[in-house]
Amino acid sequence: MIRLAYSTFGLTRLPFLDAIDAVARAGYEGIEISFHRDQFNPFNLSADDLDAVDRKLKETGLVPACVATAAHFFTPQRPHEPSLSALDLAGRKQRIDLIRRGVRVARRLGSRLVTFGSGFLRPEHLANPGADPLELLTDSIHECLREIHADEDITLLIEPEPGMLIETLDQGVALVDAVGSSRFALHVDLCHAYCSDRDYLAALGRAAPRTRYLHVSDARAGWNLKIVADARHLAFDLDFASTLVYFPDTADFLLVDREYPFYFCDETPTAARRARIEALLAAAGIAKAWRPIDYSGLYAGASRLDDEIFTYLISVPGLSFDVLGRARPIVAFLRGATGDALVSRMVANTLTGIVHFHDIPGSGTLDLPASFKALNDGGFNGFGTVELYHHVDSWKQALDASYRHLAAIPQEA
Repeated sequence: MIRLAYSTFGLTRLPFLDAIDAVARAGYEGIEISFHRDQFNPFNLSADDLDAVDRKLKETGLVPACVATAAHFFTPQRPHEPSLSALDLAGRKQRIDLIRRGVRVARRLGSRLVTFGSGFLRPEHLANPGADPLELLTDSIHECLREIHADEDITLLIEPEPGMLIETLDQGVALVDAVGSSRFALHVDLCHAYCSDRDYLAALGRAAPRTRYLHVSDARAGWNLKIVADARHLAFDLDFASTLVYFPDTADFLLVDREYPFYFCDETPTAARRARIEALLAAAGIAKAWRPIDYSGLYAGASRLDDEIFTYLISVPGLSFDVLGRARPIVAFLRGATGDALVSRMVANTLTGIVHFHDIPGSGTLDLPASFKALNDGGFNGFGTVELYHHVDSWKQALDASYRHLAAIPQEA
């Protein structure tokens, strides 16, 4: 059975105790306690603060389904950093400390689960092929596990996420098996599975026996766009995704796309660069003439697309945040931040073309009844928590609409 809960990460406009009341009023059985820099910061919480939360949970009857150690906690513009797989030990220890604080909060509030992600491969990983990020991640998880007392029932969870080192459900299962601890299991996010597994229902069935916790939201197909640095042997599959090629020597970009072969640049490209552009487009099978776009003329300010583009860019591994930041006005231009959109669908960087953008259950194309059945048939029994951090401004509508839709999905006992 899947019991319904709601994450406080979608309620960050409210005082924390008010967020608990809101979840209870909406009818949920549980609540996810999510760390947040301003709302529930473990570095600022006193014993009295945790006592007040514990009293509120008991008063409302809500079960603390899980403690989520926030991905966006340290530097909001660089979420998931530093990660458990960071090359710098100081970075890994910073993330380990946050997760261990999550265990302490779970212990105090009576939660049995603490969740986190693996992080992304960054340029420093690519520049140091002798360092195994998977080994670093595994060692970090063992360090986190040391926080759990032998006599307590608390389990750490890994959440696969699009673009991350641990991206697919099968990778998550393999990591759980490699760590080999009864106190380490899988956290499945249905939106992430839909983004990362072509046959996500089969993947859910395979993952169910190792799954202790579930995130629920909806999603739909978008415009898949990869960002890569120029290299000698680039390959393109335009039926799968368009590609934005970055040229480190000039910080320019070539959009390899059948409809919009654009070269975004500050200066007129040299003859050598023009030849490289034409070679890349020919390799992709693009016959349409390319044209230069003045990068300095692109709008780089705030727009209604900021949340979408931010979520997209942070999912791109292997490139620096400076490169991703420079790509931002290009994506905004293509999506119509200030004018007509050349690309009408939301931008995605996933293995399936589904957009990693958590939406209200029932508003996308994810088959939630079939997903629940696959998990139930595989033996999953636990909380399914709605996580809608893209809807904090319309939190009341998201909270209530999600419950109405999910409560109507039949489940076998």
